[in-house]
Amino acid sequence: MNIMLFHSTYGPRPAVRAAADRLRAAGHEVWTPDLFEGRTFETAEEGMAFSDTVGKDELLKRAVLAAAPYSDRGLVYAGFSLGASVAQTLALGDEKARGLLLLHGTSDIAESASVDELPVQLHVAEPDQFETDDWLSAWYLQMRRTGADVEIYRYAGAGHLYTDPGLPDFDAEAAEATWKVALGFLDSL
Repeated sequence: MNIMLFHSTYGPRPAVRAAADRLRAAGHEVWTPDLFEGRTFETAEEGMAFSDTVGKDELLKRAVLAAAPYSDRGLVYAGFSLGASVAQTLALGDEKARGLLLLHGTSDIAESASVDELPVQLHVAEPDQFETDDWLSAWYLQMRRTGADVEIYRYAGAGHLYTDPGLPDFDAEAAEATWKVALGFLDSL
């Protein structure tokens, strides 16, 4: 599978490279675009402030430019938190997308969005301050309305970015469970 993996608001941290290496070891081709031009951040607040100064439109433009050379191959879009929202936006706009793997995040869905049974898998903490139960219920219904085939996995007690071993949110058990299910999902595409 060809996977476009987007980093979180912390930037292109070692955990993103480690995730890409794990996916490559499973036989996938993976690209990890740097939407922050090399900047990484110690806190989510610093990363969000930087992201806000760059602007959502510019981040999406950078993501589209990164994915464009490979989109004819039928990409699986994937991402962590902020990167998941970017991946979701691109996948819903790419008729050749093969799948969408969301780790720790979702995004608004355009009313006009439509896909043909796009496989979507979401992994998120429970509870998660950025992905509340009400939001996830509405998101799920909207994704189904677009035509997506959606699976949601919740991890009780895990922190928001629980797959990143360099952050306080890290939860080794939840991270391993996530990767096991996600790799099975990717193998099924």
